[in-house]
Amino acid sequence: MKKIINILIAVTLLVVIISCKNETKTPVVKKIEIEKAYTPKAFDASKFDTKINALIAQMTLEEKIGMLHGNSMFTTGGVERLGIPELKMADGPLGVREEISRDSWAAAGWDNDFATYYPAGAGLSATWNTELAYLFGNSVGQELRARDKDMLLSPAINIIRTPLGGRTYEYFTEDPFLNKKLAVPLIIGLQDNDVMACVKHYAANNQETNRDFVDVQIDERTLREIYLPAYKAAVTEANAYSLMGAYNKFRGEYLCENDYMLNKVLRDEWGFKGVVVSDWAAVHSTVKTLENGLDIEMGTPTTNFNEFLLADKLIAAAKAGEISEEEINKHIKRILTVLFQVKAIDGKDRVKGSIATEAHYQDAYKIAAESIVLLKNDNNVLPLQLEGIKSIAVIGNNATKKNALGGFGAGVKTKREITPLDGLKNRLPKSITINYAEGYLERYDDKKKGKLGDVTLNGPVTIDELDATKLQEAIDAAKNSDMVIIFAGSNRDYETEASDRRSLELPFGQEELINKVREVNPNTLVVMIAGAPFDIVDISKESPTLIWSWFNGSEGGNALADVILGNVNPSGKLPWTMPKKLEDSPAHATNSFPGDESVSYTEGILVGYRWFDTKNVAPLYPFGYGLSYTNFEFSNLKTDKENYSENEIIEVTFNLKNTGDVDGKEVAQLYISDPKSYVEKAAQELKGFKKVFVKSGTSENVTIQVPVKEFAYYNEVKKEWLVESGAYNIRIGNSSRGIKKEIQINIE
Repeated sequence: MKKIINILIAVTLLVVIISCKNETKTPVVKKIEIEKAYTPKAFDASKFDTKINALIAQMTLEEKIGMLHGNSMFTTGGVERLGIPELKMADGPLGVREEISRDSWAAAGWDNDFATYYPAGAGLSATWNTELAYLFGNSVGQELRARDKDMLLSPAINIIRTPLGGRTYEYFTEDPFLNKKLAVPLIIGLQDNDVMACVKHYAANNQETNRDFVDVQIDERTLREIYLPAYKAAVTEANAYSLMGAYNKFRGEYLCENDYMLNKVLRDEWGFKGVVVSDWAAVHSTVKTLENGLDIEMGTPTTNFNEFLLADKLIAAAKAGEISEEEINKHIKRILTVLFQVKAIDGKDRVKGSIATEAHYQDAYKIAAESIVLLKNDNNVLPLQLEGIKSIAVIGNNATKKNALGGFGAGVKTKREITPLDGLKNRLPKSITINYAEGYLERYDDKKKGKLGDVTLNGPVTIDELDATKLQEAIDAAKNSDMVIIFAGSNRDYETEASDRRSLELPFGQEELINKVREVNPNTLVVMIAGAPFDIVDISKESPTLIWSWFNGSEGGNALADVILGNVNPSGKLPWTMPKKLEDSPAHATNSFPGDESVSYTEGILVGYRWFDTKNVAPLYPFGYGLSYTNFEFSNLKTDKENYSENEIIEVTFNLKNTGDVDGKEVAQLYISDPKSYVEKAAQELKGFKKVFVKSGTSENVTIQVPVKEFAYYNEVKKEWLVESGAYNIRIGNSSRGIKKEIQINIE
């Protein structure tokens, strides 16, 4: 028997050897692999055709049109007699919004609509962690189902074009590659819970100033390479069930009635089978809107929902023969398809969900803990050594400011929001006295503030004069403490939807406060809490230690305290470039922001770090930058071969060693450069990344796969993506300016 087994093993090995030899003779093109396989639910639009056609055949014209517009603030009409429910929506960039009254923005007053407050988009993107993006989506999806909703109006994935953007805190990044790599797992995680992601704001919605009407002009190559990749990936890789049309115009046509964007690109090119929902009050026509690709009109120009453009006016247009019932049926079928897809109709075993659970608070903590960016740590002041420290002055309004609610736009009603001061109290030994002083007052000039919601660059005007009493309290606390932690930055009342910021200056006199406190106690740490860049050149220069955190969710204060005390080794990386001055940023260097009735994206493809690197403009802190409490060493960079064809995958390997004393995570970033291109290209472009945990004193062999097709540029003449042949440089590093190793490959 033993001999037989040995013979079988030998034969098997021989077959494997022969097959391997045969494989070397005929090269096999590798399939493109995502770094971690997130498989979306299948979205077969024809699966429910029989049932849908039967329902449509029984519906009256009025019942059909009732499904095409809001019949409350966050629902569309259903047909109760046929078992078709309302489509129930909820805002959700920070978590599931509290319940709103059916016919006004007033809170419904429920006592069971508390939810988990999750880190804002900027915080999630600063993790550079696709697994956390999936976790974010999946956790929020469970909460959405627990509230019996069908659609989450999220994620918001518009490119950060200007550091002044009022929604920079909510968006992800300035880079299209990082954008899509985070958006895809988030959408899949969300939709795994039998709900719809409504990906917004499609598209080229990159400023709040004049957002209701500004006409955005972008050349086709820039549109395809910078502003559309994440939306395309949302459709083709994540099977997103819905998208939200943006407010603004694009090339002369409002985006909620833009035939090119909604029909030709979204549906004809990308094969989108879901529904397009308008942003609130973003519809401007009736027949044209439907024929050009929108499916559902939402908004609040009136609380008489029959006055919507896709309500009584559409009924009249249909009866007058201005639009066919066949056209109307097309949109009803799309809506019914997604309702069936998420089991809202005839659905068994639909996810029940859970909300505001300890598990979800810990999900929020995990994201927050990996998002915090260590910008500066001279003399290794951090993590904080508590030996000999008996008292700490905690200074700044931001130490106690809560951001779950605030500003104009969707917040979260939550029972838990740990502030930075709370976090320090939770984590510091009881033997250490905390001396808190507010330091500065969050104040606005009402005369110049403007009406919230009037979209204008002239957003909140702050009163930057320090209050004498508050300043003295801060100075006294600093004098009488062994060390100081100042929590400065911004908040969600200052960074807000519906207005872009006036400048990069820190509001409320905070820079003066920091300087005065440092004068009386040089042992001062500065922690910035904000969603977008600010002018911190002088603060960075004078502060030996600088941390950047975000509007970071229910557990944000605990996560921040854990980073300060070394319970967590920081691993966050900036998802955008921190300029030294506003004029260094591309939209401002080209004087092409904010425009007036029209805005031209003059910088083209050179958005964010692409501009800084190509134009040799030094940033204060570069894209992808972030320090650790340990050090990492990159070595032995290789590719699996030297020459590649267009349909292959480049397998890049290298060694990452933790040369310090503590375990930590590093984000290895892969950039490609085409030094001899025949067309204009950025100096380098992010085309791969991986977050890697490495124990102290050990190494990890890291592999990043890059499809050669990622090297393509969009050719406007041929209207297709082309990969130029020739030599390319592959660079590995820990930021766009922190390149450690470089290797050259050739594309045939």
